[in-house]
Amino acid sequence: MKAKSLQDLQQIQRKLAEQQKLAAQQQEQRRLAQLKADADRNLFARAAGQVQPLRHAPRVRLAGDPPPPIAVQQQLDEQRVLLESISDEFDATTLLDVDDALSFRRPGVGLDVTRKLRKGHWSIQREIDLHGLRREDAREALAAFLREAHRQGVRCVRVVHGKGLGSPGRTPVLKAKVQGWLVQKQEVLAFVQARGDEGGAGALVVLLKPLGPGS
Repeated sequence: MKAKSLQDLQQIQRKLAEQQKLAAQQQEQRRLAQLKADADRNLFARAAGQVQPLRHAPRVRLAGDPPPPIAVQQQLDEQRVLLESISDEFDATTLLDVDDALSFRRPGVGLDVTRKLRKGHWSIQREIDLHGLRREDAREALAAFLREAHRQGVRCVRVVHGKGLGSPGRTPVLKAKVQGWLVQKQEVLAFVQARGDEGGAGALVVLLKPLGPGS
């Protein structure tokens, strides 16, 4: 009995020793883990050095979005285009002088101007041929031509619109359109049908306003 009891006692002692060893290992592991956690927490402090807290809470003033810029030049360009635009629906027949060849003169322009224009008093300085163009293309081309000619100080131009012999019904549709477009352009003082050697019924001779002072 005694031998058996001694053997049991030794086994118990070995188990206690193993448990104490395991507990010591676990405690050491916890200590190392705590040291690592402390080192991680103090990493920023070690890198930044000594710091002091701000006396006031940090504030950032954010500027509001600036208002969108006003496209003044674009507005001016759009207004200029509206002023310079010409309509297809304008009927110029009531403004034309009915004579052997229809002519136009702006109010305040005397009959002598159209007579001189018909006789070639002003030499033709520029010419545009609209014959064969579609109506929209012809309108835009004529407006650009007149604008540029007037800007350069040109006084007399010829506009060729054709006689309409190739149009359905042989009706000169473009001729009437061109007359209406010219009447709407403020640069135009007067126009007459061209002489036979200048295109006859298929062209117009147009007198433009002179450039004003400072133009």
